[in-house]
Amino acid sequence: MSEDAVETVEETEVMNVLLLGGTGRTGQRVLEQLLSRGIHVRAIVRSAERLPAGVVDDPRLTVVVADLVSLSDEQVGEQVDGCDVVISCLGHTISLRGVFGPPRDLVTRSVERVCRAIRASQPARPVRFILMSSVSVNRHGGLDTRRGRFERAVLWMQRGLVPPGRDNQRAADFLHDVIDAADPYAQWVAVRPDTLKEGDVTEYALHAGLVDSLFRPGATNGANVAHFMCELATDPEVWAAWRGKLPVIVNATRA
Repeated sequence: MSEDAVETVEETEVMNVLLLGGTGRTGQRVLEQLLSRGIHVRAIVRSAERLPAGVVDDPRLTVVVADLVSLSDEQVGEQVDGCDVVISCLGHTISLRGVFGPPRDLVTRSVERVCRAIRASQPARPVRFILMSSVSVNRHGGLDTRRGRFERAVLWMQRGLVPPGRDNQRAADFLHDVIDAADPYAQWVAVRPDTLKEGDVTEYALHAGLVDSLFRPGATNGANVAHFMCELATDPEVWAAWRGKLPVIVNATRA
C-alpha cells in the first residue's frame, strides 16, 4: 500500500472519544459539538436524564450510566479501550454538598484511574487526554509569574480549606508528574478557563500563562471552552501547539 493510500485510510478513520462529565454545563456543550463534527462519543454519566435532549437518539452516542470512581479497574479499562481521545469535564457541583461532600478528590481520582487504564492498554497510538481545569491551578516551576505574593497566599489557603481547589491542582500535578513528553501511550493538555459564562461560541484568546488576577478575573464562555477542547481533539496542529501545557482561555472581547 502506498503512503498516499495509508494517509487516506487514516483520514477516513472514525474518531472515538470517551467523555467524562458530559451532563455538566460545559460538558453538555462538548458533547453537542463533538457529535456535530461527526465524532463517535462514549459518555460515562451518573444520570442519563441530564443529557441534552437533542443528542439522546444520536446513533454516534453511546451512554454508559455509571459512577466512574466506583467502577473496577477492569471496567475502567473496558471504557477506555478503543478510544482515541478522553475529554474530562468533571468537576464539583457549586453547592455546599458539592464543594465539601464526598468524593472530595473526584477529579484527581478520575484522571489517575483513566490515565493508568490507558497506559495499561498500551494503545498503538498515544491517547490524548484533555482535562478541563481552572485558572486557580498553577503551572509547575513558578511559570505563572503574574501572581503576587498576596494572591498566592489566598490560593494556598483556598486549596487548604476548599476541596475543589486542591482537587484541581492535584489532577494537573498528576498529569505533569506522571505523563512525560516521551510517554508512548498517553499525552495531555489541561485547559484553564477563567470565570465561566453562558453564551455561544465567540472569538477567544489562548495564553500560555495567566492574563488576569484572582481579584479582577476574566471571563470565558463555556461554549468557547468546549470549542477549544474539540479543536484539541480533532486538529493535529492545535494539539501539537498545546500538548503537555496548561493553556488559559478567555473571551477575546471583554464585557
